Amino acid sequence: MRAFLNRIYDSAAALAALFMCLMLVMVLLSIVGREFNFHLRGTDAYAGYCMAASGFLALAHTLKKGEHIRVTVLISRFRGGWLKGLELWALGMATLLACLLAYYSVRLSWQSYVFHDISTSNDATPLWIPQISMALGTLVLAIAFLDELILEVLGKRVALNSDEALHNE
Repeated sequence: MRAFLNRIYDSAAALAALFMCLMLVMVLLSIVGREFNFHLRGTDAYAGYCMAASGFLALAHTLKKGEHIRVTVLISRFRGGWLKGLELWALGMATLLACLLAYYSVRLSWQSYVFHDISTSNDATPLWIPQISMALGTLVLAIAFLDELILEVLGKRVALNSDEALHNE
């Protein structure tokens, strides 16, 4: 099960990287178009869609690699049972919020599909298409938070301490 979950997180991160590259392509097309006096409709909108997709799809992988921001000033003051209780409470609240975000993201995408909602910019893209990446990213994030919560309950969660978290700065 662990390998399967890690593949999900890594696949979402790979998709995020792909969308980041696609965003670069859209921006470059826009720049080249200005230089050579041609315009490709929707490049600005598609760059925005790719940026949102990249951000949402990278959330779970970032969480699992310990790169999300934590308030270590508060956490470092607790030890033993108090620390475990605080971690459980924080992960429980984060899991609840991630599940709510996932539910409403999926619902938004579905409603855009049902109502045939389209972009108001000149690309006229059906909005459910770019919203799928947000829904998928939030679903994977909810799974990742639930995974962290279960690992914490079972005592198998490996949390980075503040010294390890500073190595990326």
